[in-house]
Formats: sequence, C-alpha cells, structure tokens
Amino acid sequence: MDIRKELESMADEKLRKFSSALIPGASVIGVRIPQLRLLAKRIAAGTDWKDFLAEDHRGAMEERLLHGLVVGYAKMPFGERLEHIKNFVPLIDSWAVCDCACSTFKAVKKALPQTLDFLQPYLDSEKEYEQRFGAVMLMDYFINEDYIDYTLSRLTRLSSPHYYAKMAVAWALSVCYVKYPEKTITTLRDCGLDKETYNKALQKIIESQRVSDREKDIIRELKR
Repeated sequence: MDIRKELESMADEKLRKFSSALIPGASVIGVRIPQLRLLAKRIAAGTDWKDFLAEDHRGAMEERLLHGLVVGYAKMPFGERLEHIKNFVPLIDSWAVCDCACSTFKAVKKALPQTLDFLQPYLDSEKEYEQRFGAVMLMDYFINEDYIDYTLSRLTRLSSPHYYAKMAVAWALSVCYVKYPEKTITTLRDCGLDKETYNKALQKIIESQRVSDREKDIIRELKR
C-alpha cells in the first residue's frame, strides 16, 4: 500500500496553501480531513493495520495524522491502544495533528482512570506537543462530573513557555467554564497560571457564543 501516492491523489492545491499558512513549518499535502478519516477507517477495517502502524510516518502532516486516526479507529484491546497512542505522540508536530487525533481516541472513555495515569508523563513533560497532547486529552475526555475538579487543578498547574501548549490550556479552560462556570471561575480567581495563558483563557471564554454578555463582563474584570 503506497499511502503517500494515495494521499497525493487526493490533494487540493488551494487547501494545501491555506493549511500551510495555518500550520507554519508543517509539510502539507492538502487532503481534507473527511477524506483522511475515510482512508483511516478503511485501513483500520483491514487485516494489515498493524503493519501500517509499524511503518515510519514522519512525513507530511496528513501521513502523521493518518497514523493517529488509524490508532483511534482500529479494534484492539485497551492496553494495546495505549501503546499505539504512546508510539503516535512523537509524530505530533502541529496543533492540527494533535487535536484531530485526540478527538478520535474515544475508546479511552471505557477506562478513564487508566487513561489518566497514562497521561501524567505528558502533563509533566517539558516538550511543547506532549504538553498540548495532555491538555487536549483532558479537554476531550475529562471535563465531566467525575473529573472536573482534577482537570481544573491540573490545567492551571500546566504553565508552559510554549505557545501551542499555552493555547491548549486556555482552550481547555474555556470549555471547562462553559460546562462548569462556577467551579472554573473560582479556580481562575486563585490559580498560579502565567499571565499570558491566564488572559488567553479569559479571552477564549469571552469569545464563546455560549457565554452570556453579563458573564463576559465579569470575566473581563478578572484580566491581569
């Protein structure tokens, strides 16, 4: 299976230029996400998906993301999936690869305590995209009644010098606010986040269409 040729056959030059501008430094072929998902599902449904995941996919953004999508879609035991996710994380070199793949790892919802243990090294990492991976996974799977207190505490302790990690934390905190406004605002009033990430979180809350004008006025007053 020549995945690179198949991806190139789906390429859209206008999309490639647009995506390249949004994802600085990434090598982009220009394949739409729905097409990537369809290809990933086809690979995952076949008999050779393990061979596919054993290959080196450190090429274009779409090759890296395809690897992550196959990890999300293929049927496998939970422990094996975590191993494949672990092998995938070093392929993350952009917010797009991180965020789209994380949203596909829905199978982790079957064992959230084990998943949370698995995420600790990434949340404690000093690497930008490992930090982003940890924050986005918290956002996607741990903003619920059982984990909101932990998620708020952990996100507000993830002060990072890296831009894409900061933005992930801010984004996740804005989602926390939409779902749990009182808990989130209480945490934000007394947290140790760096000023940039803190203010970006407030900005993202204010930009949300699911937050009332009255609430936005209160949030603006919290700006450092």
